[in-house]
Amino acid sequence: MVTSPELDRSTVLKESAAAEGHLARICFKTGPPTRTGVELEWTVHDAADPARLVDGERLRAALGRHSPHSLDRASPAEPLPHGGTVTVEPGGQLEISTAPRSSLATLIYATDGDIAELSGLLDAAGLVLGRSGIDPHRPPRPVVEGPRYRAMRHVFDRRGPAGRTMMYSTAGLQVCLDAGEPEHLPARWAAVHALGPPLLAAFATADQHAGRSTGWASARMAAWYDIDPARTRPVWTPETDVDPVTAWTGYVLAAPLLCVRDEGPDWTPPPGITFADWVDGALPRPPTTDDLDYHVSTLFPPVRPRGYLELRYLDTQPGRGWVVPLAVLAALFADPGTVRAARAVAGPVAHRWHAAARHGLCDPALAVAAADLFDLALAGLPGLDLPAALHEDIDRGLRRRRDAAGRRHR
Repeated sequence: MVTSPELDRSTVLKESAAAEGHLARICFKTGPPTRTGVELEWTVHDAADPARLVDGERLRAALGRHSPHSLDRASPAEPLPHGGTVTVEPGGQLEISTAPRSSLATLIYATDGDIAELSGLLDAAGLVLGRSGIDPHRPPRPVVEGPRYRAMRHVFDRRGPAGRTMMYSTAGLQVCLDAGEPEHLPARWAAVHALGPPLLAAFATADQHAGRSTGWASARMAAWYDIDPARTRPVWTPETDVDPVTAWTGYVLAAPLLCVRDEGPDWTPPPGITFADWVDGALPRPPTTDDLDYHVSTLFPPVRPRGYLELRYLDTQPGRGWVVPLAVLAALFADPGTVRAARAVAGPVAHRWHAAARHGLCDPALAVAAADLFDLALAGLPGLDLPAALHEDIDRGLRRRRDAAGRRHR
């Protein structure tokens, strides 16, 4: 999530066609798929009492020169030693966003280094990173405030408490893949969605929240489901397999506004106004391309195109467990043939998002698909050109996951 930028009255959008053209230019940047990125998010806890609230000042002091401007306007907000940037989410969750790399090994080693640096800073302050996709100890409470987050809370509160749970208690693992060549984009777009349910089930870590069992394998995804589906439902489904650009532009324009930036402290929009309505004159001033880009940042589907494809459906993993799902996705999207094979495996369960979040691998069909996807990833692992020690480490982790999924469906 981003904090309040300076207002930019750039190109005024007077018709939906202009908005659609802008989205088509910026959201799918096609070309050879060579780079992979990762964004890691964690809840943060007091090492001695994990249920204790960690406030913004304690985080600022721990992060020092790496503090983002949302915590300290005077901070230099320096990147971590290997280039990762640190942000703080509204509930005090920390996130590292990496620069994309053409080498998976380089990405993993650089991210390892930045996590070690961040962990050291927290350790010196008596803090530790969480190990699951939702806070297992504390109820939702705000840590970082601002016009964006206040507007989000006001809009989400209209539908119930799930928005606060998402904002203040959840933590995810995001994998970022190149969109690919134009002729391969539709297949990659469909596949990254189809793989969502079995991989969500296989890597679900969010069954405990605020000191109790939730009854969900991923209560993180359950919270997303209970927010406005116009901004959180999948863009692609097996029933609506249409051109990605057409699907995404329609989704964006039909989504209700979450924030309307202003000079004042209240950015809450009127209820039910979509971006298309804004273009048609529903608000006193017309929107700009900058407003459209900001609106896109308030949409949270499981896969979001941002020039590249941002996969948002994985829970935070404990410790170094994030490396395995990253390697799985890198292997499955390494070439068009593997993409086709992965989509064929996941196709029968591509619609089972709710079952994946609710039951995880206890759902037999999802367990079968996950085990088969892990077999495909194991076959593709040698093509990632990993150093021997890293290859062996990932291979072992993948086989453990494959065997666990296989035991669930016997």
